[in-house]
Amino acid sequence: MKTARLLLIAVPVALAVVFVAGVLPRLRASAALEERAAAAAHPVVGVVVAALSSAPASVTLPAAIEALQDTPIYARTTGYIAKWTADIGDRVKAGQVLAVIDGPDLDQELNQARANLAQAKANLELARISADRWKELGKQNAVAQQDVDQKAADFAAGQAAVVAAQANVDRLTQLKDFQQVTAPYDGVVTARNAQVGALINAGAGVEIYHIAETDTLRVFVSVPQTYVRSIRKGLGADVLVPEFPGKVFHGEVARFAGSLDSASRTLLTEVRLANPDGELFPGMFGDVRFSFKAAQPAILLPSNAAIINSSGTLVATVDASNRIRLVHVKLGRDFGAQIEIIDGLAPGARVVAKPSDFLSEGLEVTPVSTEEPKKS
Repeated sequence: MKTARLLLIAVPVALAVVFVAGVLPRLRASAALEERAAAAAHPVVGVVVAALSSAPASVTLPAAIEALQDTPIYARTTGYIAKWTADIGDRVKAGQVLAVIDGPDLDQELNQARANLAQAKANLELARISADRWKELGKQNAVAQQDVDQKAADFAAGQAAVVAAQANVDRLTQLKDFQQVTAPYDGVVTARNAQVGALINAGAGVEIYHIAETDTLRVFVSVPQTYVRSIRKGLGADVLVPEFPGKVFHGEVARFAGSLDSASRTLLTEVRLANPDGELFPGMFGDVRFSFKAAQPAILLPSNAAIINSSGTLVATVDASNRIRLVHVKLGRDFGAQIEIIDGLAPGARVVAKPSDFLSEGLEVTPVSTEEPKKS
């Protein structure tokens, strides 16, 4: 009797153990398999909502800084350097004397030219008196008319000789004025080659000084073709120099070339930059940052949202029934992390942020919203 009771208790317990040990894990595995199959049938994709963005587009490009004017100073007269009054780094004013040239040969030439002028004036006076006298004799028929005309011609030649002599004196006087080498404008001396006692030959191409105007600087930057339509005169630009971390120098576009460089497909652009304190030096390199305000708001998407294949450029969108729709689009500017869509995509569309190769037209997916990328 007792044995029968034990059997009645042991059998259900054994059945329960068998169920827990064998059947339950299979049921759980089957449920997990069904879940994985469902997930595979409806893959999870991250989506962003296509929205119009009016945020200004920003691009930073390498640039070269140059002086507004950069002028080599040469001698216009021959002689010896008597003294110099400005050295490298000195700030000079327009008309300030930089060096004095001693030219004894020029002084003698000028003295000779003045003597020739005095002689020409004396000859002119004699020719005038003779012409007047022979003119009166001609009226009395005392001399031949040919002789009267000759004296008149001598007087006219004397006048021309005086003019020529005066011109020579003026030329040499101007050359003597060039014995004082002066600054052509307000600027800074960037080079001095003048040495006291050095012989300077006019026209020999020996540079005495080099002057640069640095109160205003020219910053040259090559703008890629992508941004050419946004470049205009007066456009603001930020100049960044590595030696001044965290400091921004503000300038604006002064002019730009009317054509692109055929090799680099870039537009040479000049940015004018005020430099009243002389912090920046010509010859430095830096970066220019432009901020372009879009004429019309554009749709921006993550760069990796684009699918490029033999059929063109596409994006994968998710429709209202959570199915994939591959849409052909036209790209605009490339901002690095984001790209501009100018045609083919409507605002509000859900776009797969990182489309995988398995995505196909009509595939049902499970969309998950991701943070919309921010324009940097």
